[in-house]
Amino acid sequence: MSIPSNFGFGEEEQTLRDAARKFLAEQLPTDRLHRLVAGHQAGSPRWDPALWEQMAALGWTGVGVPERCGGVGMPFVAAVALAEEAGRAALPSPLIGTLQSSALLAACGNAEADAVLTQIASGKAVAPGITGPRGGWRGQDCALEVQGGCLSGTAHWVQDAAKADVFLLKARGSAGTGLYAVQADAPGLSLQPDAIVDLSRDQARLSLASVPAVELAAPGTADSVIAAAEPALFTLVSADLCGAAEWLLQTTVEYARVRQQFDRQIGFFQAVKHPLVDVMIAIDSARSHLYNAASAVDHDPAVSLRAAHMAKSAAAEAARFGASRAVQFHGGIGFTWECYVQVYFKRQLHNEALYGDAAWHRARLAEMLLGPVGA
Repeated sequence: MSIPSNFGFGEEEQTLRDAARKFLAEQLPTDRLHRLVAGHQAGSPRWDPALWEQMAALGWTGVGVPERCGGVGMPFVAAVALAEEAGRAALPSPLIGTLQSSALLAACGNAEADAVLTQIASGKAVAPGITGPRGGWRGQDCALEVQGGCLSGTAHWVQDAAKADVFLLKARGSAGTGLYAVQADAPGLSLQPDAIVDLSRDQARLSLASVPAVELAAPGTADSVIAAAEPALFTLVSADLCGAAEWLLQTTVEYARVRQQFDRQIGFFQAVKHPLVDVMIAIDSARSHLYNAASAVDHDPAVSLRAAHMAKSAAAEAARFGASRAVQFHGGIGFTWECYVQVYFKRQLHNEALYGDAAWHRARLAEMLLGPVGA
């Protein structure tokens, strides 16, 4: 099976992306975003639930949900386009986690998972909690245990936990690890917020004490479900990185056109314009990898993991490079609170490490192509 020349990005997907870009530009201009995150505190995220309700009404949460569950049933590339626009707007919302959860639930492929997908289509926010205390999401790196249909222990590194209605949690039992759905308002569940650099999202540890859960993947099968969803998990974060990188580039180019030094616009000087061209090339390369990975999920699953590793590595590198140039070329105001660049810079730092940084993904790619290190 081959990947289409347009990456499967047809007229419907383009219409969705353009409508999302217009909607976010109108509803969340950068000055409003800046005011929104100004009061950010760990455990008290600043976001607009009314905006989330509008997004759900537009069908964004259901983009990755099949029609049988009340969703839109669009290809994965459409979800990636939405994630890219979320990054471009530095959108404080549980959208990325909800789209990732849709991929995990689709990999489960049972009635229980379909019930949660139906909740997503209706506008519920779902957050994956599959990462263990050491940062891994496969194997025995898990601090939750399941017994008698209830979960106890701790789930770590849960993104946008304070915004979620449902959690997808990995838990260990006598027969291995399984995947479970837990309602955010379930008795016995509490959140301990983490202090993170990103102002546009929150992160928390979940403490559970005999919390009732719905089994989505039987004990011993969680790793296979997560492995099937990994290409989507990595690619959606890559999309967020690429969207934010593009905003930083365009904002910095515009600043270079109007800021004057030595009686010239600073964009005149090679020390500014050449690195900006390098940033543009890095972003274009990352976006090519991004949509190749998204299309592989839709059309060529056999190569989708390899493509997703390449996309996350390229996007993380482009984000780091572009964010650092944006701060530097804004000069003395680049690192101040009043400069909007800092909101995006911090989001990029967080996304870069989320689900593995560039070096980690290159190492996994090398193992896939060359075999284990030292073999």
